[in-house]
Amino acid sequence: MKSNRLLLSIFLALGAGFPALAQQADIPMLSLEQCLGIALSESPTVKIADMEVARADYSKKETLGQLLPSISFGASYNRTLAKQVMYMNMDGFGGMGGAGSSSENEETEIESRASNSRAGSNGGIKVGLDNSFSTGFSASMPLIAPQLWQSMKLSDSQILRSIEQARSSRLELVNQVKSAYYTLLLAEDSRRVIIESYDMAKLNHEIYTKKHQAGAASDYDVLRTSVAMKNIEPEMMQSEIAIKQARLQLLILMGLDAGFNFTTAEGLAVYEDSMYDTAMSISRDYSLNPTLKLNEIDSQIARRNVSIQQAAWFPTLALSANYNWTSMSNGSPLRNFRWTPYSGVGLTLSLPIFEGGQRYSRVKQAKIQAAELLMQRENLERTIDSQVTLAIDNINVNIKQIASCAESVSEAERAHDIMQKSFEIGAASYLDLRDSELSLTRARLARFQAIYNFLVAHSELELLLGNAPIEKYTKSLNN
Repeated sequence: MKSNRLLLSIFLALGAGFPALAQQADIPMLSLEQCLGIALSESPTVKIADMEVARADYSKKETLGQLLPSISFGASYNRTLAKQVMYMNMDGFGGMGGAGSSSENEETEIESRASNSRAGSNGGIKVGLDNSFSTGFSASMPLIAPQLWQSMKLSDSQILRSIEQARSSRLELVNQVKSAYYTLLLAEDSRRVIIESYDMAKLNHEIYTKKHQAGAASDYDVLRTSVAMKNIEPEMMQSEIAIKQARLQLLILMGLDAGFNFTTAEGLAVYEDSMYDTAMSISRDYSLNPTLKLNEIDSQIARRNVSIQQAAWFPTLALSANYNWTSMSNGSPLRNFRWTPYSGVGLTLSLPIFEGGQRYSRVKQAKIQAAELLMQRENLERTIDSQVTLAIDNINVNIKQIASCAESVSEAERAHDIMQKSFEIGAASYLDLRDSELSLTRARLARFQAIYNFLVAHSELELLLGNAPIEKYTKSLNN
């Protein structure tokens, strides 16, 4: 239902912005920023990342709950099957003694044992009752807990890590959506170029067909133009498949159904005018790189872990309290209840002395892990710095290639116009005309490919620097 409402709002917004287009067809026109806004709000990847942040927050609350009092209620019932026998060694009470008792009158001792044997006590006294009930409340609260206090700080770092992972997921999604959108634009622009080439080949075939009917062209000319036209048809079908694949990939990244139909709001040529300003504003600051930020947070977590392990050497103090009721009776457990309350409070001090060197080993492990992360950071910074340098060089090369391709397209168009007029007056052959058409087609395709390479390279650099304007894309959908 949420996705349906979102799609409905898109239709209404686009219909209001493009009324003429909405009247012609119910197909929305989506720009790159709108696609990014939809992806950042509907993609399962982003939703999962946000759920991880919420899970880390609940984990912190769980740790915080360990600092609060813990109260529980319990009840128990015991049925005595064989009562405990108690023996007493008391001088002057021969009949009450058991084995090893002293008696001055052997006859009296024999009579006492005979009377007790009927109870099966063998000279002892049976104690206890048949039924024992116990119920009540117990509470405990840590007063001094160094490890728990350090765990609270560790929970904060874990939340920061989840937030950074969510940001990293959004940055990767932005890069993927941009690449898919640029791929779709390249496929559509390439298809338009191929269609133009097909239309020129079809027009030439129609001209030669009419000339053949008038007796001014041979069968070979007609067949040659027909073959040239049909050779372009497979390229047209491949371009259709490329558009469908790029559209499907984009819809998957946006979190929309595969059947959702839309059109792009621009072409690759739109980005050509702003590429020089984009290249001039490129920064080398990679401090926001998601991998680098995660390494920084992991180092902080490792240092916290060292503190936690060191805190295991410190004493702990806990407060406990209980309030219970007991009842004991003979016979049926459902009768003769005599409930008696009792309560108490206490303090428990625990001072660790020796555990076989376990705490020492855990501290050493934590310190080694922290040192490893520091070394990884140094290597990571060198790697990212080289990647940024290569990415910027690649962008500069693409800019030069775009300028070269634009000049090539202009020259190819002029050459084709000259050849077209020469062909019309009979000063050039069909092969010359066809060669100029192919040169023009290749020049246009190369130009679009160069623009695409620049946009993808810039998107990769944006992911590497970690400075994609995520909030801007999110607000674009609401606007």
